[in-house]
Amino acid sequence: MKKILSKTGTSTVCVILLIVIITTIVCWNELGSLVSTGNYDNTDNMVETIMSKSATPGVAVVLLKQGKTEYMNYGYADVNNMKRVTEESLFELGSTTKAFTALAVILLENEGYLSRSDFITDYIPSFEPTIKGEKVNITINQLLAHTSGIPPWSIQLIPEGTTEEMLEKTIHNVSDIALDTYPGTAYNYATVNYDILAMIIEKATGKRYQDYVTENILVPLGMTDSYFTTGQEKESDKLTKGYRVLFGKDLEYDAPRYYGNIAAGYLVTNSKDLERWINAQMGIGYIPENLLNAIQQSHQVDINTAGYEDENQYYSFGWSIDTKNRVVSHSGVNPNYSSQVIINLEKQQAIFVLANMNSTAPSQIANNIYESMNGNPMNKFNYDDVYVLIDLIFSFLVIVAVVNICLKAIKLVRGIKLNIKDEKTRVRKLIGSSVSLILSIMFLALVFIWPYLFNNNYYMIRVWMSYSIFIWMGLAAINFILSIIINIKKIVIIRGSL
Repeated sequence: MKKILSKTGTSTVCVILLIVIITTIVCWNELGSLVSTGNYDNTDNMVETIMSKSATPGVAVVLLKQGKTEYMNYGYADVNNMKRVTEESLFELGSTTKAFTALAVILLENEGYLSRSDFITDYIPSFEPTIKGEKVNITINQLLAHTSGIPPWSIQLIPEGTTEEMLEKTIHNVSDIALDTYPGTAYNYATVNYDILAMIIEKATGKRYQDYVTENILVPLGMTDSYFTTGQEKESDKLTKGYRVLFGKDLEYDAPRYYGNIAAGYLVTNSKDLERWINAQMGIGYIPENLLNAIQQSHQVDINTAGYEDENQYYSFGWSIDTKNRVVSHSGVNPNYSSQVIINLEKQQAIFVLANMNSTAPSQIANNIYESMNGNPMNKFNYDDVYVLIDLIFSFLVIVAVVNICLKAIKLVRGIKLNIKDEKTRVRKLIGSSVSLILSIMFLALVFIWPYLFNNNYYMIRVWMSYSIFIWMGLAAINFILSIIINIKKIVIIRGSL
């Protein structure tokens, strides 16, 4: 019998060690690039280094300097089919869509359809947010500047779906929300602000939001490849595949669609169309007079209504505006895309970076190219990318969890043996095992509830973050269940030694 147990134990150990080795090799091979130094001696090497460190499969860059345009394309629009990124490759913009929405509001004000001092209730009577139990009014200006008081976590209230009533459902879900601050008193970025603006645009014009923006902004600027993705349209063959990171590697990801968030993040475009958009911001080329006036207005800051971000930095009309240097910028993220735009209106310099993964890669690439254009050194990869960090941390925890599971499994297969010399030892081991059992049960519960302690939920993790979190949660749960079994067996053995 002992020989059988010995052979079984040896076989189990070999299998477990093999699993650990394979898991470590697979993860380490991909995660190693995240901690390597990388090369920053020129733009191409810098971009490729940042793409590697953030596991970003494809990047498109459009660079404009004093009337000259340069396209730079890296990586893949479709990894599986080895389809390269080009200047015609389409990406979702994420929050850099907001500048288009704000521009539409300015156009409507100039045409007499609305006033930025109007209240939301002038267009959506059922919108009744509260603060400290008191109903308050929010103006269009406050939505534009993210000074409405609507909390950032309200993004969780945007329902998944592609039917047209999703915008109305989004507004309904936030209509009685408790505000963080009184409207107009503080800047607090909340993407839902711009979804409310979309509904106001629809109420003021009698048209769908995307139809008004297409007719009055995209078409006049010649952005003929651009469109708003609702999930209803036929997917373009130029649309890049979206990705997410898992164990330091890109994983193709068909993210959920949110029609209700269309005005805040779902314009699809490419480098060629963005060249027209950027030139329009700098007043280059033919632009209809009404649109040119509205664009110029969108770069102006009224410090009485703009959101204060930092010294000389204000949020207004879908732009973060540096009033000292006359630079407008914005970043954008969707669950499987990201972007960054920087435009120096004074120097007539601009850069727009698109990526088919949710990461800070576009921001870091854009900032480095912008600094290089102005004679400054480029910065190395910054590990403040929350999505990369989360994947890195939980990938490491997965490896630790696999090792722990293996050790516990070995202990259970070999059998639990306790050396109880006397009554004092028995009592000490009984107390220790009981405490360990209670802690294991508590930690098992914590594994399942921790997202809610960080103002998150399983849905937000599933949509926005690495699957390594769920893999770790499953393995951690198995770990604590095995700990519970081991401690129960120990308690039974100890009590049986009486």
